Amino acid sequence: MSQVRQQDASEAAAIEINRIPEAHFPDTLSLWSFAFQMTYTPEEVERRKLDMRHYELWGAYVDDRLAAAMNILELRTWIQGKAFDMGGIASVATWPEYRRGGLVKRMLDNALRSMRDKGQTVSFLHPFQFGFYRRFGWETYTEHKAYEIPAALLPKLAPQPGRMVRTAPDAGLLNPLYDAYASRYNGSLLRSEKWWTDRIFGRRPGDIVVYYDEAGKPGGYVHYQVKNRVCTVHELVALHHGARLAIWRFLADHDSMIDKLKLTAPADDRLPFLLDNPRIQQELVPYFMARIVDVPGFLRKYPFASGVEGTVCLQVTDAQAAWNNGTFMLRIDESGTAEVQTEAADHGEYPIIRCDIQALTAMLLSYQRPSFLHEIGRLQGQEEALDTLERLIPCRQTYLPDYF
Repeated sequence: MSQVRQQDASEAAAIEINRIPEAHFPDTLSLWSFAFQMTYTPEEVERRKLDMRHYELWGAYVDDRLAAAMNILELRTWIQGKAFDMGGIASVATWPEYRRGGLVKRMLDNALRSMRDKGQTVSFLHPFQFGFYRRFGWETYTEHKAYEIPAALLPKLAPQPGRMVRTAPDAGLLNPLYDAYASRYNGSLLRSEKWWTDRIFGRRPGDIVVYYDEAGKPGGYVHYQVKNRVCTVHELVALHHGARLAIWRFLADHDSMIDKLKLTAPADDRLPFLLDNPRIQQELVPYFMARIVDVPGFLRKYPFASGVEGTVCLQVTDAQAAWNNGTFMLRIDESGTAEVQTEAADHGEYPIIRCDIQALTAMLLSYQRPSFLHEIGRLQGQEEALDTLERLIPCRQTYLPDYF
């Protein structure tokens, strides 16, 4: 059993961070059931126990009792059009009698080491409280727009070329469309067939309708459910404006059987501009957090803007992952590839830019620009170096249409 043993002299209890063995799966499910207020049927318990064999489950044990647990998912995410290995922190839970004892901090310390060892240079999580996870180096990286549109205000569109075809759940058909769409954003997942089966088809009831253009080529799809006179759009993927118009024409044709439509979309979505009456309910919802796990590993893989050469020295502080503390010299060539020198104490004539791991993550995921981070005091450096960073970091919207 892999484990990290820690004991404080001031504490009577022995605390161990261990991989959770199969014999403790029932204890883990009991903890999750309590913490997330879920009830499992006997069939769900057995199914989850089978799934848990493939999880990377870690537990905090106090005097050999499971006090807290978490799961580290092996995922991949799009960043600047490139796939990165990502560690998804999920199902973090602690029994109330053990809370505020530093157990989650110890599990996160262990998780960062585990992710780094596996080459997962970035990590995402869905926070119960943003301020809590900021203490450990995670930072907000994406939000989404939540729309609620009365049926009477749905777009009034003429019939569109092409056709809408209702289809059975088919990852082979949908994933190429999803991938082409998701790769346009920073922070969207690459979905495996199992993810489609378990997380998309298994947890999102409803219908799937694919748009085909006049040449018979698929250009998008909508996954939605109509229930109690509400149309809930789980996912709308359109690879071009013609597909977008056709899908919205299709959704608007449900107006006689619904009172309203609910939809989430990327934060830069421009739907209201397409409506005759744009005064619909829309809310910007902060969603997931991210953190760079391994700064030099991430920088070496990161695709900076092509056609722009530059040299930048980054001085990074990371209170949770000591291996990220230091000054890194980046020499970026015309292809956007960075040569990273990790021992850059002598940076010569190149000025240093200073930031913490949270600001670095928000900046490189293009969630916040260097100029804004400098304005609010989260990024320090000379104007010339800041201008170089502005040119080198591509602009790209963040978006995550999944949950874990």
